[in-house]
Amino acid sequence: MLSSSTANEKFPAWLRWSALLWLLVWVPTYWHVWGPANFLYLCDVAAGLTCIALWTNNSLLLSSQAISSLLIDFAWGLDVAWRIFFGRHLIGGTEYLFDPRFPLWVRLLSLFHLVLPFLLLWALHRVGYDRRGLALQSAIAPIVLVLTRIASTPEKNINFVFTDPFFHRAWGPAPVHLAATSLFLIFVVYFPTHFLLARLFPSPQAH
Repeated sequence: MLSSSTANEKFPAWLRWSALLWLLVWVPTYWHVWGPANFLYLCDVAAGLTCIALWTNNSLLLSSQAISSLLIDFAWGLDVAWRIFFGRHLIGGTEYLFDPRFPLWVRLLSLFHLVLPFLLLWALHRVGYDRRGLALQSAIAPIVLVLTRIASTPEKNINFVFTDPFFHRAWGPAPVHLAATSLFLIFVVYFPTHFLLARLFPSPQAH
């Protein structure tokens, strides 16, 4: 069962209501412009779950999404900066941000990638880092990847479930590629982030 803080004072009311308002604007906008499959992006999953965690004061959910988001959002910001300064994408996945076919204000909603890491770090400073977040996110990611493979297409390649972002190839049949992608996320992205957060923040019980 997910553990949550019993004190609503952990987060100010304005922040909790802002998180709810963000969902009320962001979800229908993305649904209309990008389609429902877009919410399977792990970064979009993190944005939605973070808002829910802030509303419910859930330290475990916040911890899991910090594990999911910090490095991925850094890579997102790096890819955007690379495109701005060098005219090409370093990793890929942010091409839509420069596509004039979509309204600018909708594209700018994606700047949550730059805000979310700082928001999560601030939140963990207030509620503590729940070490079980690693196990929770390690369970969430493979499920999302399987759903993405079912709902996405090779052209969109959401969460790189068809080809990887570095060599642009599939690592075997779908089950093998999904397993490889999951293991990469868990051991290359999640584990290092978990160890860093565990050193930076006390557990929720210590607050």
